[in-house]
Amino acid sequence: MKFAEHLTAHITPEWRKQYINYEEMKAMLYAAVEQAPSAELVDPDMLTRYFAKFDEQFFHYCDKELAKINTFYSEKMAEATRKYGNLRSELTETLEMGTVKKQPAWKSKTPLGKRNVPARKLQDLKLAFSEFYLGLILLQNYQNLNFTGFRKILKKHDKLLNVDFGATWRKNHVEIAHFYVNKDIDRLIQETETAFTHDIEGGDRQKAMKRLRVPPLGEAQSPWTTFKVGLFSGAFVVLLITVILSATFYGFGEDWRVGLRMFRGPFLIIECLFLWGVNVYGWRSSGVNHVLIFELDPRNHLSEQNIMEIASVFGVLWAISVLFYIYCDLLSIPQYAPPIFLYTIMAAFLLNPTKTFYHEARYWSVRVLSRVVMAPFFFVNFADFWLADQMNSIVPAFLDIPFVVCFFRQNPSWNKMGLDAGHYCIQDVSIARPVVAILPAYFRFAQCIRRFRDTRESFPHLVNAAKYATSFFVVIFSFKYQTTNGKYWSGG
Repeated sequence: MKFAEHLTAHITPEWRKQYINYEEMKAMLYAAVEQAPSAELVDPDMLTRYFAKFDEQFFHYCDKELAKINTFYSEKMAEATRKYGNLRSELTETLEMGTVKKQPAWKSKTPLGKRNVPARKLQDLKLAFSEFYLGLILLQNYQNLNFTGFRKILKKHDKLLNVDFGATWRKNHVEIAHFYVNKDIDRLIQETETAFTHDIEGGDRQKAMKRLRVPPLGEAQSPWTTFKVGLFSGAFVVLLITVILSATFYGFGEDWRVGLRMFRGPFLIIECLFLWGVNVYGWRSSGVNHVLIFELDPRNHLSEQNIMEIASVFGVLWAISVLFYIYCDLLSIPQYAPPIFLYTIMAAFLLNPTKTFYHEARYWSVRVLSRVVMAPFFFVNFADFWLADQMNSIVPAFLDIPFVVCFFRQNPSWNKMGLDAGHYCIQDVSIARPVVAILPAYFRFAQCIRRFRDTRESFPHLVNAAKYATSFFVVIFSFKYQTTNGKYWSGG
């Protein structure tokens, strides 16, 4: 990977403008070489003066970039030092509060987790240290990326211009710069690890580092995960072709619309999940730090391959369920069983309370989904309105919910899909359909109102609220048309 791509992929988005402007400096170098007078047409002195003038401009730009980086690093380092002091004070107070037998806190060997400390206080302290440690790692990464950027661009300068001024400038400026020679960041990282290990985890360094450690940015995917993605994706493609051929030549039940409504919703959710994985891959490739934007746990979150793996597994289950639905007569199984099986598996996966099958990711999804449903009562984060936007893209999946409920309520025999029940529910114009259809737009409408309440900014929040409110009229008038259209035709 070229350094420009590496830099873009590993920067902290909030600090984007504070990094070395590597692309601009590289463009300056290539432009200088391309616009240089031809050595065959001008005398060597003129060519020397041209590059000397360029070097003056280029190294002046380097000075500005170096000053910017030094200033930002110093500010962040001072902020980190203050935060560490506050954390140490809070830790000391907590230690004294939970010290056994009133002995001095520094003499007590009892880990904080086993003292008489409120569980909430202990959890908050662990979270504070964990977040602080993450900030230190990001600052250390900032330090390393900028030094590497200067080293790379100055090396490129010397190579293109066939001089050694870049190496000299690096030794005289970069290698003595405050952001590079200052090692306070390493000291703070070490002290944080020590304090967390001895005072909070009772000397268990392995447990402490498991809580603190941040995976390397751009960490390579597990070959086993890659294999599973390929295996299940390939199986899904084969099964999907089989489903299409079977539905075409064998039929899709007595009424194809019933089967479509039964399986369309889960398919849209699976498709959305797979495309989310594609999005994550695009974000990572483009240097968008979605982990911070979506407020994910940097130490434990799903990669694009993990998301695609889940989507492909459910895609295989979906295709198998459809095939069982199509061939239920030949297999002698109840026709209702395949869709019920699919719904149950998907719901059980999401709501599984055990710490298995990507527990943290499932918990995050349920938490965000809950905030979307309760939009007016919670502060709206980026992940909340992003998920609500996705829900607006799969409205047909919501419309299939009242159909499924209606179908199994009206069907007289679950051993065979009732044709009459299918016709009834497809033509049903009960109030449930518009209520469900309006929900995704309502969620975004409520979020916009909440954002306006929190920020007092009419634009864009009230404008967006008005935009989503138009969906209410579309659904209401559509429902009114469906309920009265027959009367007009009969009257005519």
